Amino acid sequence: MPETIIRLGDCRDLLSTLTPASVDLAYLDPPFNTGRVHAAEHASFPDRWTGGSYVAFLRATIEAVARVLRPHGAILLHCDWRTVHDARGLLDEQFGEAAFVNHLIWSYGLGGSSPRRFARKHDDILYYAAGPDYYFDPPLVPATSQRMKGQMKKATDVLNIPAINNMAAERVGYPTQKPLALMDLLVRACAPPDGLVVDPCCGSGTTIVAALAAGRRAIGFDVNPAAVAIAHGRLTTLGTPLGTPDRV
Repeated sequence: MPETIIRLGDCRDLLSTLTPASVDLAYLDPPFNTGRVHAAEHASFPDRWTGGSYVAFLRATIEAVARVLRPHGAILLHCDWRTVHDARGLLDEQFGEAAFVNHLIWSYGLGGSSPRRFARKHDDILYYAAGPDYYFDPPLVPATSQRMKGQMKKATDVLNIPAINNMAAERVGYPTQKPLALMDLLVRACAPPDGLVVDPCCGSGTTIVAALAAGRRAIGFDVNPAAVAIAHGRLTTLGTPLGTPDRV
């Protein structure tokens, strides 16, 4: 199994330790600026930002990611309705409007409803490429039409993948844990075999687990000690050797 790296610290500082133009895919899942504290069984973190501090953080992180992307590399920025407009503008600012590839919708189905608005049941994933020769392997999903019953078809920009429920075997007790099925699809589609995948806000480490399972190399950073501990635990269970950045 490929060596991987999980480090504790501010992603902007840790990204600066990586070699420029060395990363094939960056999956950036930053805090969503929800204004509350996220908590689960084994970890919690505050997600409150004041004034323009959130946009400043996001801009600096995108700039740090851009420095390490290879010419054929790409970034997937995961956000929601609160900040997707800011994120799109910042990505256009950094990479240019022509670098836009997709606005993906992750439709997960869970959550409440409201008598005052349509129910919010999706996240947004913005897909930008560092150059025109970016890697992409179209993922296949089961067809739902009667005509193609039992066959596979190319995935659309709406990804219908259930969120992790309370009884799921993969649940590790991190409040914003993403399903392995989502990360597996994204990594295999957007990172070349043996490519380097970086998750600057790796949380419980699902991106890293998915990347290693798909035969990619992986690096994860997080500022939350509980997140790093959970990610380390998951990789130790898999028997993954943990390395140091100077070996990238």
